[in-house]
Amino acid sequence: MPDTTQNVIHLASISKNFGKTKALDGLNLQVQKGEIHGFLGPNGAGKTTAIRVLLGLLQKDDGEIQLFGKNPWEDAVELHKRLAYVPGEVNLWDNFTGDEVIELLAKMRGSLNYDRKKELVERFGLDTSKKCRSYSKGNRQKVALISAFVSDVELYILDEPTSGLDPLMEEIFKETVKNLANAGKTVLLSSHILSEVEALCDRITIIRNGKTVESGSLSAMRHLTRLNVSFTTEKKISDLSQFSGIFDLKTSENTTQFSIEANQLNAVLQHLTQFGITSMTSHQPTLEELFLHVYHNQ
Repeated sequence: MPDTTQNVIHLASISKNFGKTKALDGLNLQVQKGEIHGFLGPNGAGKTTAIRVLLGLLQKDDGEIQLFGKNPWEDAVELHKRLAYVPGEVNLWDNFTGDEVIELLAKMRGSLNYDRKKELVERFGLDTSKKCRSYSKGNRQKVALISAFVSDVELYILDEPTSGLDPLMEEIFKETVKNLANAGKTVLLSSHILSEVEALCDRITIIRNGKTVESGSLSAMRHLTRLNVSFTTEKKISDLSQFSGIFDLKTSENTTQFSIEANQLNAVLQHLTQFGITSMTSHQPTLEELFLHVYHNQ
């Protein structure tokens, strides 16, 4: 379980401007030790800018920032020995082989586990003897991921890390990240692939236009949104209009479907029993549905 007494990443009211463009506008992000934290938002929301500020590659204009309790702008060299970063767009040295890049990047962090390297190269199916100029986008991404995962660091910052990977490699990636979390590592995963975040993350932060619009565990957020339900009854359902928490109502013969605010479900169920319920299904919203719900209510 995440250690709630310690934040590895602390961003509070962070602002960053590029001329007249406000890339970050009071952004807040807290990542606890030992958790996988999803960092969500559409392209242009400010995710990559926030990560670059966190890494000390850009200087904030305003706000408070700490990485392992230190200032990433002032203590970048020390802090980068404790983390591994994978960008969404990977640029490699054309004349280096994949093997040379993996070893170089890992040694720059100060740690390289050769047994771990061999295992990861096999799992990701990468021919490390080839020059980087010959690699596809997916293989360049594999080089970056393996370079990060061979290092025994405390924090992994992954910015759209599966860009270019095929579905099989995405599954290998998920398994690898889960293993890191099981070993007590902390992961910040920036992604727009909602199924990926839903499968991996303990908590998520959603941002829009450089601002945090929602943050917390997925289960906690789901309590604030609607359930999707379907009922089949012996008699046709009527009088649902009296309930204010029902949305998207659809009826077909004796089957009725709608979404409902969670706190209204009990009263509606009591009403529906008089129509002879023969079957009922319900499911919590997916992360994609939650994401759209949060965005449409901002």
